[in-house]
Amino acid sequence: MPVSVSVRAVTVRVMTIRVPFTGDEKESLQASLDRHREVVLWKLDGLDDERLRRPMTPSGTNLLGLVKHLAANEYAWFCQTFGRETEPLPFDDADPDADLRVEPGESTADVLAFYARACAESDKVIAEVGLEDRGTAWFGEAVTMRWALIHMIEETARHTGHMDIVRELVDGATGDHRD
Repeated sequence: MPVSVSVRAVTVRVMTIRVPFTGDEKESLQASLDRHREVVLWKLDGLDDERLRRPMTPSGTNLLGLVKHLAANEYAWFCQTFGRETEPLPFDDADPDADLRVEPGESTADVLAFYARACAESDKVIAEVGLEDRGTAWFGEAVTMRWALIHMIEETARHTGHMDIVRELVDGATGDHRD
């Protein structure tokens, strides 16, 4: 997931990922997740820190906060569910929106690096764990890797949809994948 951050704006070098037409199940699920992860980063391309943090909805939703939320969820659904260590995550039982909020001391580079680390660690778990293998979700129920992959595809796709809207509100840019 190549990302470079400049002082003026985020620049993202994106490869277009396609879900294989004849791939096996795990390969296809991974490619689908990677395709949506790529869009997450693409939605940031060319924006400076102020526009990445600009709240564009009454609830305060902004692009960088959505990336932070997705990073925390990558770690939670893949690493924690399947018994792997993670770095501290921004979840707070007293504040359900904590993982969506970028704090003043957190830089764009910090959030993007957090997302890159979360995806890299998640990919290690995905590679090591079979689709039928079970882990324990945060709410105590057993889930399979298949379920976790499908859930994170849904979660990432849902939030890239939010990012589509927020990005259009920020600067008018539209589209769901780089041409």
